[in-house]
Amino acid sequence: MSINKYEIFLKVVELGSLTKAADVLGFTQSGISHTISSLEMEFGFTLLIRNRSGVKLTVNGEQVLQPIREILKWNEKLKQEVADIHGLEVGTITIGTFTSVSVHWLPGMIKQFRSEYPYIEIRLMEGGYLEVEQWIEAGVVDCGFISLPTREKFEVIPLKKDRMLGIVSKENPLSAEPFLSLSQIAKEDFIIPKAGSDYDVRRVLDKAGIKPNIKFSAGDDYAIMAMVEKGLGISILPELVLTRQNYNVTMLELEERSFRSLGIAVHSMKYASPATKKFLKHVQAWLMGNP
Repeated sequence: MSINKYEIFLKVVELGSLTKAADVLGFTQSGISHTISSLEMEFGFTLLIRNRSGVKLTVNGEQVLQPIREILKWNEKLKQEVADIHGLEVGTITIGTFTSVSVHWLPGMIKQFRSEYPYIEIRLMEGGYLEVEQWIEAGVVDCGFISLPTREKFEVIPLKKDRMLGIVSKENPLSAEPFLSLSQIAKEDFIIPKAGSDYDVRRVLDKAGIKPNIKFSAGDDYAIMAMVEKGLGISILPELVLTRQNYNVTMLELEERSFRSLGIAVHSMKYASPATKKFLKHVQAWLMGNP
């Protein structure tokens, strides 16, 4: 069975479309379709249901998806180990991340990493905290930035504490206050990150015993800031998110100082690829030089 067929199959599943996979991989759609059909003949069952909206996995396709991911993961690790023995620094790392890290940390991290390891390719997958945890557990990514605490089965490198701050519009009378009181939070309309990205804010609210008057839920930190700017409510966001933002909002210290703890996690350090281990060390070194 060809490793190449597995790679094509995973790309089709990832993109949900034969056409999109063909465009990304540089094949014709008929070539991609033939490869999937060939794999289905080898397995003796259908892997994908094809319709006008794209493709989705069959029950049997769901069953073999994780083993195929594992085969490709170990194949990549084997290639990297062989290259490492020959003194070559090559490979591919897939990293799970979320917006604030993608915007404020990764450009500098990757630039420096690529200068040291130009033949290691980096792929990014961006989502919420829950999605990144799921990707790490399923082996979709090699490592992922997370907010602590996280799943016990992961091996985690703590990285940095990030202060949580209240944000209000400039027109809100609260903008003149020295800090955002807990009692005031409960009285205001509140805008919260979507489920799966709201761990940090929920921890602050739960610790204070606050049940906010949630008016909106947004999946993007910058959408939340834009809504606060327009006076649609107040919110609480990490300081890293608020760095270098251009929205007309006031940032306030919370009455009870609170932090989120950022880290980077792998499923198993023992089985992490050489390229992934190099990246993990680089992340720690970069943050020491960029506090």
